[in-house]
Amino acid sequence: MEVCSLASSSSGNCFFVGDKKTGILIDAGISSKRIVNSLLSIGKKPQQIKAVFITHEHSDHIKGVDVFCRNFNIPVFTNEKTQNNSFLCSDSKLIKVFENNEDFKLGNFEILALKKSHKAADPVIFKIKSNNKIVSVITDAGYCCKNVHETIKDSNFIFLESNHDVKMLHEGPYPWHVKNWIKSDLGHLSNLQASLGVLEHSTPKLKQIVLSHISRTNNIPELAKKTLKNLLKERKDTNIDISLALDNQPTNLFVV
Repeated sequence: MEVCSLASSSSGNCFFVGDKKTGILIDAGISSKRIVNSLLSIGKKPQQIKAVFITHEHSDHIKGVDVFCRNFNIPVFTNEKTQNNSFLCSDSKLIKVFENNEDFKLGNFEILALKKSHKAADPVIFKIKSNNKIVSVITDAGYCCKNVHETIKDSNFIFLESNHDVKMLHEGPYPWHVKNWIKSDLGHLSNLQASLGVLEHSTPKLKQIVLSHISRTNNIPELAKKTLKNLLKERKDTNIDISLALDNQPTNLFVV
């Protein structure tokens, strides 16, 4: 598999998973134009995208869906509660509803959606399997629940939320009710929560983590990376490469 974060932050999230010929997107929270330009920058054409999968209905995950999917006649996959609580696409024929916890196939990929904790109708993690390798997208999770633990355990490659540093959030400019939501079980994973999840539940087959959904206001990318690297020193059986997903440019195109 080939994977890339086209963008990841509170301003917009979009992840590419594919192979040499076809691909899918997990979320489309940036403009259609930006999706197209980002795909072209990694050597992919928008016509290669065969589906967009939605983790939840917040605007930083869906705002580019309608235009992009209508322009290129791409189906949008979502669970029922997310569909009922959002506007995804004005062409209803393109909307396809899946069931959580049920594997389904799309081309060379087996895809599984698992519930997570976040302030949304029915937010999910995605696990994408191909050639016995698993790529997972874990963002917008309030805490490391059982499904997050199991996904970390099963994966070879993870886009993993490391949203905020607790001290920076506490001392930062957000109103207290927003701070309390972010650090709640319905909010976002902190650097420490994400790092502890990997420390406690990863296996030696996990080779790559791309830290994602990093807050511009309440975090520093290198701090998120440092937190994970320092904790992983306690594990002698792991050799995980750590990268950063940023909001203003795609990551490298990784091969899994």
